[in-house]
Amino acid sequence: MEKLESLRMFVRTVREGSFSAAGRHAGISATSVSRYITALEHSLGARLLNRSSRTLSLTEAGQVFYHRVEPILADLQDAADAVSYSTADLRGTLRIHAPITAGTLIIAPALPGFLEQFPELKIDLLLSNERAIDLVGENIDVDIRVGMADETMLVARRLCESKPVICAAPSYLAARGAPASPGDLAGHNCITFEHSVARAIWRFRDGAGTVSEVNVAGNLRTNNGVVIREALLRGLGLGLMPNWVVSCDVAAGRLVRLLEAYHATATDFGASVYAVYQQTRRGSPKIKAFVDRLAELFADAADD
Repeated sequence: MEKLESLRMFVRTVREGSFSAAGRHAGISATSVSRYITALEHSLGARLLNRSSRTLSLTEAGQVFYHRVEPILADLQDAADAVSYSTADLRGTLRIHAPITAGTLIIAPALPGFLEQFPELKIDLLLSNERAIDLVGENIDVDIRVGMADETMLVARRLCESKPVICAAPSYLAARGAPASPGDLAGHNCITFEHSVARAIWRFRDGAGTVSEVNVAGNLRTNNGVVIREALLRGLGLGLMPNWVVSCDVAAGRLVRLLEAYHATATDFGASVYAVYQQTRRGSPKIKAFVDRLAELFADAADD
């Protein structure tokens, strides 16, 4: 048990970046953490950490050891969780990464209820629009991704279709009218999601399968879908938004769907929302419980 605790302290210290931070997380002193790691180094006959007055860094041996030990400890935690899952008593920390829009509108409102259901569980929720986050390097348990599932080394569970729709508030349509065809968008104020390209291009596919592209522009461009939704609700312009973001607003009459005869996208046709996690963690009860809840949330949000 002493050796196992030393391994845990080593991994925690690497994640936290210091003895003091690791100690605060574990409820012990920085000196105690240092003793654990020193004992581990002595047992291995190798130095794992370079120590200075201000920083810690992994030695070459420490890097190799960390990347071998971290998934083993994760598997041990998953095995411990599996024992308690039958009693609905999940423990430990669940680290989640999600795009800003999905995290803000779908996941965050559901977290209080999920944590009430599993009071021994802790959640770290990280939000960014980074598209290729390193699950191992960032120690992420579940990553929410919108697009195509193409990484064979990861487990990807499809949560819902991400079907973009053109929409606007009734107040905007009363003042500017509704577009009858994609080409009419050139005369409208289109609120766009920021991409690396200089111009925003929306793609349309009609019932016959013909694809066309339209250059769109407006007075607001952002990388935050929550901002776009708010601008649309206030009647600023037209937007191309995923169905799971605006379905409730459409159902309530706050937004109106437009150009429904076309499939529209700013990226790829047929994209979906996925919960992605590592193969080594596919048996984790806490991941299963959370992903099951995600599937319910996104299915409800996409129901239109």
